[in-house]
Amino acid sequence: MSMKEKVLELLDTLPDEFSWDDLMHEIYVRQAIELGLQDSETGRVRTVEQVRQQFGLS
Repeated sequence: MSMKEKVLELLDTLPDEFSWDDLMHEIYVRQAIELGLQDSETGRVRTVEQVRQQFGLS
């Protein structure tokens, strides 16, 4: 799917009345999800235990 098609799909999900902040939030959320999925697909993940140890929460 092209970027233009993704943008049009995103716009279709928003209500008729939305703000620039609403649009920017949706873009941010979708970008974060896509980046997370890419990390998962390439094996760049950590277990909960690894994160707990990193932040001293074990």
